[in-house]
This record gives sequence, structure tokens and C-alpha cells, in this order.
Amino acid sequence: MLIVQKYGGTSMGSIERIHNVAQRVLESVKLGHQVVVVVSAMSGETDRLLEFGKNFSHNPNKREMDRIVSVGELISSAALSMALERYGHKAISLSGKEAGILTSSHFQNAVIQSIDNKRIKDLLEKNYIVVIAGFQGADIHGETTTLGRGGSDLSAVALAGALKADLCEIYTDVDGVYTTDPRIEEKAQKIAQISYDEMLELASMGAKVLLNRSVELAKKLSVKLVTRNSFNHSEGTLIVAEKDFKGERMETPIVSGIALDKNQARVSMEGVEDRPGIAAEIFGALAEYRINVDMIVQTIGRDGKTDLDFTIVKTQIEETKQALKPFLAQMDSIDYDENIAKVSIVGVGMKSHSGVASIAFKALAKDNINIMMISTSEIKISVLIDIKYAELAVRTLHAVYQLDQ
Repeated sequence: MLIVQKYGGTSMGSIERIHNVAQRVLESVKLGHQVVVVVSAMSGETDRLLEFGKNFSHNPNKREMDRIVSVGELISSAALSMALERYGHKAISLSGKEAGILTSSHFQNAVIQSIDNKRIKDLLEKNYIVVIAGFQGADIHGETTTLGRGGSDLSAVALAGALKADLCEIYTDVDGVYTTDPRIEEKAQKIAQISYDEMLELASMGAKVLLNRSVELAKKLSVKLVTRNSFNHSEGTLIVAEKDFKGERMETPIVSGIALDKNQARVSMEGVEDRPGIAAEIFGALAEYRINVDMIVQTIGRDGKTDLDFTIVKTQIEETKQALKPFLAQMDSIDYDENIAKVSIVGVGMKSHSGVASIAFKALAKDNINIMMISTSEIKISVLIDIKYAELAVRTLHAVYQLDQ
């Protein structure tokens, strides 16, 4: 098998841990696998380099910052390569550019456009373990670029797709994907396998194991993902297409997980002029500011006016205020509420089962939790509630769908 393994900053967080990662990689090699390793910078190193760069400019040049920040992964990859050689196996470190990762020219948030895998394949044929600096690549002009938040995961998935790897293992400091946050519900269970679509929904709600970009790319390239803990040998969670489910997951559970997102704000616009095109104008203005709108509720018009409520990411409130300034004269009032949370029920089994929403609404009502807004998709039901009831709602829904069993 050809396996791509990615180790995050915590896994690479010290000299001792880098040696442990080397031993982990060699375990796979001893089983007869070819291994390509993608590494993040040591824990805290990227932030340190960012702060270092800011010492020289109040508005740092993005090209130069990418050159500074990308050094963290170069150090990690070289260190791991040396550790592997110390333990008796040929290894070589490559930068993103040397690994053939071609990106757009958007410094600090580049997009991978293609990967030339020839050099990596040649090295694998010569029995090298190839250690690649994650989070980076180079544009058509050879300029170093970085891929933004979660960039090392993205590097690993893209490389797995380009190499047609049998598996892409993402090593972190948690055992896998859970039915909910174990810090909120101690009875949360590790999920053995989950679909790309379910993982996308959980990731969008703040599940910290993987970010959306990586799961989306894995789905597009049909890369089988496994999330594992680098500090133990637990099985982890397999993330695949529904058709590739194995064993007990052939009988799909109705609900796979409960997700909580506290980084939400509710925008309430009252007395908006009720005329054709007003909603398009408002949301068009928000789109120009790159504001992500989630849940939307519009009431039936009365006396030529309507009410419009929607949710945004809490950190985008100031941009939202700027975007909506031109519309203030066309409404009676506008309010921003940050004391809300979104709780979501996720599961592909919802497609073939009715009454899932009813169960949730009854359970929340029993706990006197008021629902402000509701949104649904084929595999997700989300409710907006007062933030003070957020964790209670998670525990209630986790229990009512028997996810603790």
C-alpha cells in the first residue's frame, strides 16, 4: 500500500515527539507500505514566525510573510527526515515547491492547482521515505506560497490524490471523530466510520479534527481518510463515501453526531421595505463583503413591510454593519444578537427516516429550550437557541438519539 501520513503541530511539538513520529512512520514501513509524510510546523512555531515578521512592518508584505512563515514546516520536515535516517531508513525532505505543488499566486491563502508527482514517485521507487513540508507550495513564477488555515491537511489530501494513495492518515492529538464534543458530553462515542458529507457538516460546525477544505478535496478526489491519534494506537475514524462503508456501518444510523457552533450572531432587520428584489440587494451587498450567511427567515409582509432574520459568523459583525449601511433608511430597525448558538443534528440516515426533527423539537421543549430559527438539509437539522442553553441542548439531543450507546 501507498500511504500518505500527515502529522500536525502537536504531534511534532518537541524533539521527543518528532522521534516518536519517526518510530510511528517506521511501523508502517515495516508492514511493507510505501510512506509519504506531510508535516506541520512544531506547535506554536507558525504564530511565533508571524509575530516575528510583524516586528518589521505594521502592514507586512504578504509575499515576504509567506517566505518567513513557510520556514516552520521546512524545519519540521528536515528534522523528521534526519530522525528517520538515524533509525536506519533512507529519507529525504522536500519543500512544497520541490514536491511539485503548484498553487495560485494568492499569498497567505493560495489554492493548489496541480501536483507534479514525478519526483516523489522516483524517490519512492528508490526506497526513500519522502517527508514533505505541508502548508506550502509555489506559484507559476516559483514564488513560495502558503495555503492558509488547515493548509497541511490540504497538502496531504492533495498529495494522496495526485499519488493515487490507498489511504491518507491524518494524525492529531485526538482519537478520531466523536458523536459530539467529549468536553461537553462525557458519554460521547468515537465514530468508527463516517461519510464525507457527514464530516463536512460536522467540520462546518466547528469539529476540530478536520477543516472543510480538506474534506471537500478528499471527496472530490475520492481519497480515503483516516483520522488517528499520534500518541496511541487506537483505530481512529474512517472517512469515505457512503458506498464504501464497511461492517457495522452497513446499517446506517439515523443520526451520527451532534455539533455545536457558538461563533454565531443573529441579525434581525425589522420593517424592511417589502418589494421585489430587496432580499437580493441585501444579500448581494453581504456577498460583496464576503460575509457567509447561514440561516435565513423572512416573515410574511404586512403594510408594505417585512422582517428579515439571518445568522452570520460572529467575527463578521463589523463587516456586516458596513454592508448594510445603505439599507438602514429602508427599514425600521436592526439588531445584532451575539448570545446565540447553533446546534446541529447530522446523519445520512435522515434521508430515509421521517420524524427526526419532531424528536429533537420535543426533547428541547421538554427542557424549556426555545428555538429561534430552524434550517434543514438532506442530512442536517440546525436550530438556533440562546447560548446559555447550548451545552444542555447538546447533551439532551445526544441522549434522545441514543448516541451514547
